[in-house]
Amino acid sequence: MSFQRRLRDLRTARKLTQQDIADKLGITRQAYGYYESEKSKREPDLASTQKLAEIFDVTTDYLLGGSNASTLTDKDEKDIAKRMEEIKNDLTKEDGLLFSGEPLSEEAVESLMEAMEHIVRQTQRINKKYIPKKHRKNEEQ
Repeated sequence: MSFQRRLRDLRTARKLTQQDIADKLGITRQAYGYYESEKSKREPDLASTQKLAEIFDVTTDYLLGGSNASTLTDKDEKDIAKRMEEIKNDLTKEDGLLFSGEPLSEEAVESLMEAMEHIVRQTQRINKKYIPKKHRKNEEQ
């Protein structure tokens, strides 16, 4: 799978727009669009590649075509998305989120959700290491 395809798949799996990623990288949407374009074959510099790996919670090796991929399956990604939706609903259905007695801003809620997603992904990966192989095959079907 190409670098461009991996970027697009990672972004769409997380329901992010090209503009979302461009904002995180500090570049224009068009510049990021070139990274995903199969026709342009334009790739980011090392620092941007590292930032993309952080954003998508994968290794740079995976982004660049190596096999050190995120060990999460499509089913895992769907489970994580469902879990994140449940967490967001639980957090927002209360009387409001407070931090030190003050309501959380929209940016603070977004930051909290990003941190929570990272935690859920890491926990899912770590947990998979301890699931016996005979049960892993059944889970991935």
